[in-house]
Amino acid sequence: MCGIVGYIGKKDTTKFLLDGLKELEYRGYDSAGIALLNQNKIEVFKALGKLSNLENKISQVTIDSYPIGIGHTRWATHGKPTELNAHPHLGEYSYVVHNGIIENYKELKEELSSKGHNFVSQTDTEVIVHLFENYYNSLNDTKKAFENTIKRLEGAFSILLISKADPEKIFFFKHGSPLIIAKGNEENEVLFASSDAPLIGFTQSVVYLEDGVGGIASAQGIEFLSDNYSWSNLPTSKQFAQKDGFRFFMEKEIYEQGTVVSDCMLGRLKDEGICFDEIEPSLFDGVREIKICACGTSYHAGLTASYLLERLAKIKCSVEIASEFRYKQPLLTNDTLFIVISQSGETADTLEALKMAKKAGLKSLVICNVDNSSMTRTADYTILTRAGIEKGVASTKAFSTQTVVLWMLALYIGKLNSHLQKEDLDKEILALREVPKTLIVSDRIHEKTRRLSKRYLHGHGFFFIGRDVFFPLALEGALKLKEISYLHAEGYPAGEMKHGPIALADPELFTIALMPQNLLYDKIKSNVEELSARDSTICAISPLDFELADDFIKLQKTDHYMLEFFEMLVVLQLLSMEISIRLGNDVDMPRNLAKSVTVE
Repeated sequence: MCGIVGYIGKKDTTKFLLDGLKELEYRGYDSAGIALLNQNKIEVFKALGKLSNLENKISQVTIDSYPIGIGHTRWATHGKPTELNAHPHLGEYSYVVHNGIIENYKELKEELSSKGHNFVSQTDTEVIVHLFENYYNSLNDTKKAFENTIKRLEGAFSILLISKADPEKIFFFKHGSPLIIAKGNEENEVLFASSDAPLIGFTQSVVYLEDGVGGIASAQGIEFLSDNYSWSNLPTSKQFAQKDGFRFFMEKEIYEQGTVVSDCMLGRLKDEGICFDEIEPSLFDGVREIKICACGTSYHAGLTASYLLERLAKIKCSVEIASEFRYKQPLLTNDTLFIVISQSGETADTLEALKMAKKAGLKSLVICNVDNSSMTRTADYTILTRAGIEKGVASTKAFSTQTVVLWMLALYIGKLNSHLQKEDLDKEILALREVPKTLIVSDRIHEKTRRLSKRYLHGHGFFFIGRDVFFPLALEGALKLKEISYLHAEGYPAGEMKHGPIALADPELFTIALMPQNLLYDKIKSNVEELSARDSTICAISPLDFELADDFIKLQKTDHYMLEFFEMLVVLQLLSMEISIRLGNDVDMPRNLAKSVTVE
């Protein structure tokens, strides 16, 4: 998501910061800013929208020489995309840039406000700089003030901080979001970035900071506040750097899912329930039904949500394909909450469906990855998925974050309407906390899908089958394979196979069977046995051994079906990708497809 850069040295600091932020544009952002420090003088520039707006603003003034600077591209989480909410954020004499979310910012803000600190933005980030200055004012020691600040923060906070109180230093800390520190090629030069790309050509020696590691950098050297660090060599290719060593952006984005889902839940997942600062409980007043509208992968996330909303929140839910919804003359009543889902917020059919619902007087909510998109500007409320930019055309982390947001929404509504008992809510929250860990790609699973991929390059098609929430997951698995391998695949409810499709069963029909232990296992097992008896080739994905499977991918045993859901999701994404790679296809840019479908 957000991007960070920092510089100490004799080069043109402004140029380094702007060039570095350009290298991070692929991550997605809605505003940008830099802060420059020269002894007792700090100069700050911020702008909404693209970096070109920031460059234009800077080009209109004469800037002195500054040996220290920090820069940031922001993706709004707390507070709308405005110049006031853009980073860097200031105190009386210090500035900070921050990636992540400060979960306890409200308590800290109240405490600091009572001590006379004045806040000017809506962001959580601003508490960091005020907390630092609060400690410095009493301790008169910047190092101790910074250490005390870090101890008080909860959540994710990769930060760079500069201060007139110690004008030759950059204070840094990494917890959650990525942050890299480097020794520059020039003498007495220190560089920072949240990704490799801005550093290439300026350094060979970097530290990829681990969580809980920070320090103080100056032209004289770098002081780490922990021994948990090591220097390594930087890649030499910018494209390689953006891919972080992965073969394709799709592969990188599959591996990122654990991290972005953590970002998605930060500040929202509490011990006592779900908190969405973006919506008001009154949104659900008088709502007796939810209608979800989306396309493609987002439609599959919506189908998954329909099971969760009816099961957990006990509210009627229907799901529509946006391109069909627009022309069916739908019956829309004002007791319906209309939810649209889109990675880009620009999908033409979904946007037009949203406008129809608005015109009919329905309350509306968009689940989206891009703030300030057409849908977020049109809907009454927005919940951002915080997935960061997705460069691979075939969606991966968009689906996982959408599904997590919708699961949390089901819990939010279930508690609000008192249909979800405390013990059930506690069980769901416990499972949600395990999702990021479940999405971590294990070497064993990836190697298994790589080996199996060579078995599935021919034949006359694939059936992906599942029941309950695993039916939309089967649809998503089939879509991924179609998109990037160009092989025919179909997702089907397992119980429907005997109602016609089983006629296709033979050894050249590949069945990918989603067999969760915790949800309708005996039912799906029976359906798969029917296909096996008719010589279909079976690839079973399950935590339980299945002796009739021709191929078997074993999952971890868990106690919640949604944890099985997310581990299976990773397996399906990897299997599709590895088949596509063996076929020699361009995984990131499959033929005939566009990332954002903005035409009918």
